[in-house]
Amino acid sequence: MSETQVSQSNIGADEESLRMISSEPIGNEPVSDEELRPRALEGFIGQPLLKAQLQLFLDAARKRDVPPDHILLAGPPGLGKTTLAMIVANELQVPIRVTSGPAIQHAGDLASILSSLDEGEVLFIDEIHRLPRPAEELLYIAMEDFRVDVMVGKGPGASSIPLTLPRFTVIGATTREGMLPSPLRARFGFTAHLDFYPHEELERLIERSAGVLGINLAEGSAKQLSLRSRGTPRIANRLLRRVRDWAIVHDLDLIGPDDVQAALELYQIDSEGLDRLDLAVLNAIVKNFDGGPVGLNNLSAMVGEESETVETVCEPYLVREGFLVRTPKGRVATEKAWQHLGLVPKDDVNKLF
Repeated sequence: MSETQVSQSNIGADEESLRMISSEPIGNEPVSDEELRPRALEGFIGQPLLKAQLQLFLDAARKRDVPPDHILLAGPPGLGKTTLAMIVANELQVPIRVTSGPAIQHAGDLASILSSLDEGEVLFIDEIHRLPRPAEELLYIAMEDFRVDVMVGKGPGASSIPLTLPRFTVIGATTREGMLPSPLRARFGFTAHLDFYPHEELERLIERSAGVLGINLAEGSAKQLSLRSRGTPRIANRLLRRVRDWAIVHDLDLIGPDDVQAALELYQIDSEGLDRLDLAVLNAIVKNFDGGPVGLNNLSAMVGEESETVETVCEPYLVREGFLVRTPKGRVATEKAWQHLGLVPKDDVNKLF
């Protein structure tokens, strides 16, 4: 072999080894949840009244050339609170600092974050109702007067040094607005309540996400997914990914409504969006307790879950969709629940309400 051939061979080997250890991905890079989030308010699907209110709020702040008032986003998980916070920062063209209530253990942690903010920056605090009390009291002053008091020293010799903060905007997100103390809630200039999505809006959102993920949905497939998504965009996107997995394994280029149904049956999600635990709760009430009423502790023991899980994960959707009723004596399955399980309701089921 000539020197030229050897040299070319080594170069080829070097290039091959570089390719093998390269950090560049091979093939299509997976799309993250972050890329599914719209970056502008115009692209946010659903919540039309909230969008109109927020658009006016931001436009007014831009025309006044000042940071907007603090914003509170309240609603059940998975409806887009974090996405809206990102959109606000993007619309204002300012940086956003992200933290959460449980991550802030002491008032000093919050003081450190606040003192490092720049003019106009957005501070997003997820699960703000879980802030410790000392941090809440520090946040009161920071939100209203844009200053923090830093304690130096300990004991009788301790002193307080006030630090002036640049104007910034706090965006708080909470799934339990009622747990926020009144002084904190009163310091938000704009409160937005997010509601569950109707099927039509979820269908549009699924079609958009399918386009981003490169998933080909046949007519009616997005509707089938929306009916099983419990009115929640996060669940809709999660189910869409699982249906995509089904299509990949079965070599499908186009996903039809029957494919959606078959895929979600495998994951034990029925036509009403009820999963394994939801059905276990309904079956326990109907079959083991003759439709109820039954106490929460007995019900959780029967399904093998913590009572808090049953109360916070299952019950809100079952009550909202009319499968379950909470009464002073306990939980009662409605006529709709009996029918959904393929059973004939008792004659006196309606007399319990």
